Amino acid sequence: MPTGDRFEWFCETVSSELMPVTLSTKHATDFAAEISDLALGPVRVSRFDFTPVWSRRTAAHVRRGDPEQYQLAWVTAGAFRISQCGKESVVSKDLVLTNTSRPMENCGVSDDGRVQAVVLQIPRAAMPLRSGRLDRLLAQRIPAGRGTAAVLTDFLSTLLDHGPQCGPEELHRMGTITLDLAAACLAQQAGAMTEAPAEARAQMMLQRITAFIEHNLSDPDLTPQAVADRHNISLRTLYGLFREQPFTVAASIRRRRLERCRADLTNRDLSSQPVQAIAARWGFSSASAFTRAFRDAYGITPTEHRTNEIHRDAGNVEKSCTVRTPPRVAQP
Repeated sequence: MPTGDRFEWFCETVSSELMPVTLSTKHATDFAAEISDLALGPVRVSRFDFTPVWSRRTAAHVRRGDPEQYQLAWVTAGAFRISQCGKESVVSKDLVLTNTSRPMENCGVSDDGRVQAVVLQIPRAAMPLRSGRLDRLLAQRIPAGRGTAAVLTDFLSTLLDHGPQCGPEELHRMGTITLDLAAACLAQQAGAMTEAPAEARAQMMLQRITAFIEHNLSDPDLTPQAVADRHNISLRTLYGLFREQPFTVAASIRRRRLERCRADLTNRDLSSQPVQAIAARWGFSSASAFTRAFRDAYGITPTEHRTNEIHRDAGNVEKSCTVRTPPRVAQP
């Protein structure tokens, strides 16, 4: 938009899409902003990148329009100085919760002139936690680098990057997962994990287990029992977590190991290493078991796969190095 119209556009967009507020800035003449938005069924997530502004929401603003939401903001660049219900915090690289039904003030601060934030809009009616507990978290910094908050922020980042390519049904399912993760994060901060919905706790545990498997594929003793023991759950509970997944626990471990082996077998830097050495690196202690599993998964043996890829690469190199001479045109 024309430079002179940008701040007015930003004010109108925030007031209509988020909630009525009064905005001001010292940079109205060179203001810049970018907003992306993703509807996820029960929730909505938006990414804001803007020149620092000061925002004030009064009781009059609340009466004029209230979406009746909790808004969980993840400040990814710059900082928010935010106050609500008599509490004030400066938040940078972390999360902060606000309630649209209460007056608040917010000031963006940035050394390089840009503030970035991801805002998750959660209808209060959809939040499975009691408002009394959540209100104690308002305008308080929630560390985003550990625990469920880290899981949530990683999920939001991936969601914003790839969500636009998903269909409506997929986005609705992602919205349910987002709500569960947000509820689990806030419940942990409020000391109320027992109130977090079962789906949220299960999703958190599944993500922890998936990460654990990914980081321990090279361990030949990585079995479903070892995974269950490491997370202090029973085998029955572990199998239940994977009931809706495409593969069982054991099949997931085997599949990820095979994928790592398959990639290494085509890595030129590892071409001198025996097939069994690569298999052992990723937890296969038996050469025959590895060959059988690889053939079942891909239809050929590991050695055949490596040979085919080597020949394919050699063919590509030969083609790229071949210079074709144009046909000679007969002179009259």
